[in-house]
Amino acid sequence: MSETSRPRVGAVKQITSHSNPIIKDIKSLVALRKHRTQTGLFVAEGLKLATDALAAGWTVRYLAIGPEARDNPVAQKAAATAKARGALILEVNTPILEAITRKDNPQMVVGVYEQQMLPLEAIDPRASTVWIALDRVRDPGNLGTIIRTADAVGASGVILIGDCTDPFAVEAVRATMGSLFHVPLVKTSPEAFKAFVGRWPGTVVATHLEGSVDYRTVDYTEPALLVMGNEQQGLSADLAAACKTLVRIPQAGQADSLNLAVATGIALYEIRRKHLAL
Repeated sequence: MSETSRPRVGAVKQITSHSNPIIKDIKSLVALRKHRTQTGLFVAEGLKLATDALAAGWTVRYLAIGPEARDNPVAQKAAATAKARGALILEVNTPILEAITRKDNPQMVVGVYEQQMLPLEAIDPRASTVWIALDRVRDPGNLGTIIRTADAVGASGVILIGDCTDPFAVEAVRATMGSLFHVPLVKTSPEAFKAFVGRWPGTVVATHLEGSVDYRTVDYTEPALLVMGNEQQGLSADLAAACKTLVRIPQAGQADSLNLAVATGIALYEIRRKHLAL
């Protein structure tokens, strides 16, 4: 069992060596999806994400704090809270933070957290506003941005269908800007999702290049289910056939398509328009 997979009693440990096994394990979590999957852990950079995770009740396994964090009252409070919840606080130098994050100007705090992923059966449509379902999303930046947008509009969560990019990759986590800790994630297969769509009690819409309906004309009766396709190939034929309404976002210029995260944001704000006010 790796160092990062062992539960620990809250404590403080000073680390100055890059060869420390805990540091090696954290670096592997950043670099390797396989290691994240095996351990059920992931890395999130920054004090904001650390405070968001703690406020949302996520389990923090390690909190690495650099020299700047030791004189920062917010960072010290986060470290004290994490330690009280059983985390190991790692006091490290800047070169170690640079090695972990693979950045020249690393954040002062880097956390290791336990992943949270729900099964499809955990979704209760009666308690839902809108769920976003993503078919084989590939880009971690797109996924992170969609999670952030889902949080902004008050969506109920994001469903990942089939072979999607890892939502716990550092690039995806960074793009969520902390919304990862507030938006439920579900992982499922295309077959299970098609059966799920058939039972959905509200509006089901999918954006599609062959869609004949203007996305602004749909009556988005809650609970709504918005289905978005892969960046290059769009929505698979099977999933498109399972959706009740195929919509399209009108375009006036020469671009042949919109970025996935942008298109998802446009559709989400239309779905939630009557519920959002300044």
